[in-house]
Amino acid sequence: MKLIVGLGNPGKEYESTRHNIGFMVLDNYLGNVKWSNKFNGLYYETNINGEKYIFLKPLSYMNLSGGVVRQYKDYFDIDVEDILVIQDDLDLPVGKIRLKVNSTAGGHNGIKDIIANLGTDSFARIKVGVSQDRDIDTRDYVLGKFSKEDLKIIVDKFDDINNLIEEFDYNNINELMSKYN
Repeated sequence: MKLIVGLGNPGKEYESTRHNIGFMVLDNYLGNVKWSNKFNGLYYETNINGEKYIFLKPLSYMNLSGGVVRQYKDYFDIDVEDILVIQDDLDLPVGKIRLKVNSTAGGHNGIKDIIANLGTDSFARIKVGVSQDRDIDTRDYVLGKFSKEDLKIIVDKFDDINNLIEEFDYNNINELMSKYN
């Protein structure tokens, strides 16, 4: 069983913001599905390539995502190696994708909270570059909306991210990193 977590903030005012890239990826991948609500998170269950996948959007706001992820991990008895988190990354150019495992939070408060709640950083992450504007406060920047040009670059990467989700297998993580990084 896999747990695919898209990080973001709930609410209309946060739609299409840089910090909501995880929600955007899940919405693109799943299309118009009926989400269920449990443990302060929206989730959707399906099978991909014969394996059960649970897609999760924590509703606790970005900086408190870890408690929600932990509840899903425990309730569904999911191994940490079967968790894939999709996050924004300020240090990567817009649209650049990096698959990482055993990586620090790198200043990302949502990831810090997940690490704290899971007690490990050994889960996999898809980092999606949103770039950075050092002239704008970081909080304002990540909560800002994508420009039309940047949004097109992001949308053009959705196919690669979707493929990575379907191919996610911790046992082959090095192969996946070589293929997608």
